[in-house]
Amino acid sequence: MIKKDTNLKPVVAGLLLAILMAAMDNTIVATAMATIVSDLGGFDKFIWVTSAYMVAVMAGMPIFGKLSYMYGRKRFFIFGLIVFLIGSALCGIAQSIVQLSIFRAIQGIGGGALMPIAFTIVFDIFPPENRGKMTGLLGAVFGASSVLGPLLGAYITDYISWHWVFYVNVPIGIVSIFLIVRYYHESLQHSKQRVDWLGATTLVISVVSLMFALELGGKEYAWDSTPIIGLFASFFVFFVAFFIAEIKAAEPILPLWLFKRRLFATSQILSFLYGGTFIILTVFIPIFVQAVYGGSAKNAGLILTPMMLGSVAGSSVGGIFLTKTSYRNLMIVSIISYVVGMYLLGTLTVDTARWLLTIYMILVGFGVGFSFSLLPTASMHNLEPQYRGTANSTNSFLRSFGMTLGVTIFGSLQNNLFTDKLKDAFKGMQGAGNFKMGDPRQIFQASERSKIPDFILDKIVHAMSVSITHTFLLTLIPIGIAAITIFFMGNARVEISKKPAKS
Repeated sequence: MIKKDTNLKPVVAGLLLAILMAAMDNTIVATAMATIVSDLGGFDKFIWVTSAYMVAVMAGMPIFGKLSYMYGRKRFFIFGLIVFLIGSALCGIAQSIVQLSIFRAIQGIGGGALMPIAFTIVFDIFPPENRGKMTGLLGAVFGASSVLGPLLGAYITDYISWHWVFYVNVPIGIVSIFLIVRYYHESLQHSKQRVDWLGATTLVISVVSLMFALELGGKEYAWDSTPIIGLFASFFVFFVAFFIAEIKAAEPILPLWLFKRRLFATSQILSFLYGGTFIILTVFIPIFVQAVYGGSAKNAGLILTPMMLGSVAGSSVGGIFLTKTSYRNLMIVSIISYVVGMYLLGTLTVDTARWLLTIYMILVGFGVGFSFSLLPTASMHNLEPQYRGTANSTNSFLRSFGMTLGVTIFGSLQNNLFTDKLKDAFKGMQGAGNFKMGDPRQIFQASERSKIPDFILDKIVHAMSVSITHTFLLTLIPIGIAAITIFFMGNARVEISKKPAKS
């Protein structure tokens, strides 16, 4: 798949820049979200800014993976970069939360090509004995993006404009495009495969139906209304159709036979569960800091940093001990830290000291960090070379699927909890003071926040605090399922080749 005259260093640099840009996108946007909502409005729809991106990534990932096998990884990687940059530029000029969500979906289509193809190119250009080093390098980039994203998002939001959290992708992407176009010389020999369009279509329709049902249910329509029941029915029908399509497809986008392997199956389930719960923290902790503590976007970004540093440490520790003990033993350490950290975050109140919040975030970040380095490797454990790309794509796909469902389900739960708490707090007090009922975004703006009478502000802040912390506690349900899943991973561990190195 790669010509011998390819200069690997600039190719790797181009890939790492693209991964940095795509991985940083969610954290940088999450940090700026409160400011974006205060400017554009649409607090009841802000969750779609993240979920629209996730749906598009999830839909594009398996399709672009197949197309890159058929027609070349380089051209579809470049295509993904260009679409991602166009989406980023459009996001920067969005005039409403609905427009921003649509443009984020365009961004996500490009993102769906970047991650799986980048990892596959790495496997193409490096021999097996060097792939471990590259995995560590990729993990470092993910760690750097986790730390840089919140800090950069906070700085840009406070000192420039939230629009530039999207524009910043453009120069990074242009450099990546130049390096890949100039230095990546791909072989013209490609594997002709069928694209499982039926499987891709049924999966996307089923997931979108589920997300609309969860987003609209209890707000725009009653849960037992015809539109909501119809959406749930659509999800069920197309999800069943997806499984039937995958069983019959010659080249399925999600090969079901791989799930017969214990380690593969458990690593995919864990990626789904970890993705679906960790995304909630990156979305709601900045919101909590700005709305409850009254911090600026800069403070929200800075206070998110300890969690991200914890995830870097967890990923590094997982990678270091990968050859010394089993996947299961390392994931047990991960889940203990994750459960304890998430429970403590669920106990936050308006009066919780900032340093305690920092410790809780380090704990939860450390626990999640193990999954970044361990689960992709576990999904490819002892698989034949021709299936490694599929395994990695499936792992990324299910993590994205988990994030998509997680941000929709828990986002809807938080919004409903917040609405209920506000109704209880302001029962019989419609239009009290300077606070406009139904416009809670005032608490994100320091100038507007100061105008709200204290007795009213206290009620709003309490409602926001309780809705977010209760949402954190609810995530312990899927995290508990993850804990059970870990014990089914078996005793498999990375085996190091004992062949002597060539002199």
